[in-house]
Amino acid sequence: MRTSLLAGGIVVVTAVLAVLLGTPFGLELDSYALIGVAMGAVVALVPDGRPGLRLAGFAGGVLVTWISYLVRAALLPDTVGGRAAATFLVLALCVVIATAARGRIPLWSTLAGAATFFGAYEAAFAAAPPEVATTSLTALTAVALTGALGFLAASFAAPVAAPTTSGAQHDTTPDEDLDHELEALESSLDEMMEISK
Repeated sequence: MRTSLLAGGIVVVTAVLAVLLGTPFGLELDSYALIGVAMGAVVALVPDGRPGLRLAGFAGGVLVTWISYLVRAALLPDTVGGRAAATFLVLALCVVIATAARGRIPLWSTLAGAATFFGAYEAAFAAAPPEVATTSLTALTAVALTGALGFLAASFAAPVAAPTTSGAQHDTTPDEDLDHELEALESSLDEMMEISK
């Protein structure tokens, strides 16, 4: 509970600062701060694999979605079929990224990146598809900056995944680790007592 409170507090302060400090520096972060900081924090807080690889998956999902908007504006009709084709392209490429990484990049991180950019940019694209070259770059920059801020902020309070004997990872508390070690020691002692009899 203390970890959640600490991580949540850091993320809240980071998002508010992104909104307040973005304007004086000419950055249009106010409409991107919530989704970018929150999703960057999610990538940092989920203890699944290495943090750098989770971040790489997130960035890959964002880039794939950005490219799909460029393709959608240039080649695909603005119809249900065109939107369905763009959706297929994004999700298929997210799966390709995760598969090519042989499980080191979690699929959920690429999907989170794709959903983040879609959520941040779809309304702006729908309002003016011909301006995709400029508006998408603004969105890409803002999502990258706010996502990085959220990731860095939450990294200070992120749980650490402990490796297991099977190579998988899970969260454990020091008390749980001690209990497991005591159980293993107890069963070893029992086995030794049986052998000595």
